[in-house]
Amino acid sequence: MYLQTDEQTINDLRIFSRNDTAGIFDLYNNTNTRGGEMLLQEMFSRPLSNREEINRRSSIIGHFAGLKTAFPFRADSFDMAEKYMTTAMDKGKSDMQQTLSEKDIRNGVEAVIALMRQIHLFILSESIRSISAFETERMEIEKLVADPVFAPVLAGKEAGKLSYAAITAFDVLLRVRERDKVKKLLTRIYSLDVYISVAQVASLRNFVFPEAVENSNQTLNIEGLYHPELKQPVANDITMRKERNIVFLTGANMAGKSTFLRAVGTAVYIAHMGFPVAASSMQFPVMDGIFTTINLPDNLGIGASHFYAEVLRAKKIAAELKAGRSLFVIFDELFRGTNVKDAHEATVAITLAFAGRKSSRFIISSHIVEAAEELRSDPAISFWYLPTRMNGHVPEYTYTLQQGVTNDRHGMIIIRNEKILEILQNGRKRAAHKN
Repeated sequence: MYLQTDEQTINDLRIFSRNDTAGIFDLYNNTNTRGGEMLLQEMFSRPLSNREEINRRSSIIGHFAGLKTAFPFRADSFDMAEKYMTTAMDKGKSDMQQTLSEKDIRNGVEAVIALMRQIHLFILSESIRSISAFETERMEIEKLVADPVFAPVLAGKEAGKLSYAAITAFDVLLRVRERDKVKKLLTRIYSLDVYISVAQVASLRNFVFPEAVENSNQTLNIEGLYHPELKQPVANDITMRKERNIVFLTGANMAGKSTFLRAVGTAVYIAHMGFPVAASSMQFPVMDGIFTTINLPDNLGIGASHFYAEVLRAKKIAAELKAGRSLFVIFDELFRGTNVKDAHEATVAITLAFAGRKSSRFIISSHIVEAAEELRSDPAISFWYLPTRMNGHVPEYTYTLQQGVTNDRHGMIIIRNEKILEILQNGRKRAAHKN
């Protein structure tokens, strides 16, 4: 079972790199193998929506982090084994002529044999056997390696001392007769590569392992939350329960609303992968889907304005909610593409409608602070803001959540500080002087 999401959300949260800008995937990608990197990318594309699977994966990675486990293979040796196993024999030739050179075959056979011996020792170690969440995968690896057909691989002499005849025999064994089993083993090692590499990222960055919980309040609780790409982040706490399932967020331009929304969305997304997150603790209910609307583009292909794109986005989420799915939803500046009056009315109406969907969670940011007065009557809505302090004529931002609603508006102050009007005025004077 996988978490439902879409391209808009993946782009909003910058899960993958775009336009030469690194994404969240790059931050977690410390893999040693090409297959491991591809598997990690697949995991990022398909977060989980099963509590047991999420916690199992999290437990495995957490144990590897605690053990400071290193990937038990040399990267160059593993590359050689991959190249060897992905080059099939030419079955159109009656003499089984290989498409690899004699040297490539010898190097490949030796690499696969060394790999199988190393993984056998690895899975039999006490520290690895003690990881209960990894037991099913460990046993599957052991079953593959301990298959009687591979007895010569485990019992033989050092691979580098094999004769030409032995190399030829092992080549047929590994690359033809038992090819599927060897490739299954490589797939298991790719998973191991992902677990160990993500564990190393967690240790290096002091990320925490979230816990997927099952309780009557379906509580989302994150302490010390920050965006993982920030070098000097300001941490915040957020709690959302069944009876208070909406956060209405206000704050001036540049106060940090979008960054906070991305931090929350990223944590929820990554937590559903069973991966560690940028926080000091996190417990969360497993959702059916996550949808964000932070940077919504105009859809010029269908002639849609920004406002109509927002309407279509809200309609899509409404349809998912109507289907009974529990969603985590973020709207940054709901209905910013229309006039203030319509945006006000639509924000109030949509927010109140969302409040009735108790199995879902919503964070809605808005500059329309007047809407908060009409929303206060609903106990499902909590109000938070990111404050701005004035240092003379210069706004300063704390990036620290506070409870309530703010009327901070500093757009004109910023415009004056940047002397935009003076630049335009001087431009007019120069034009008049030339005439």
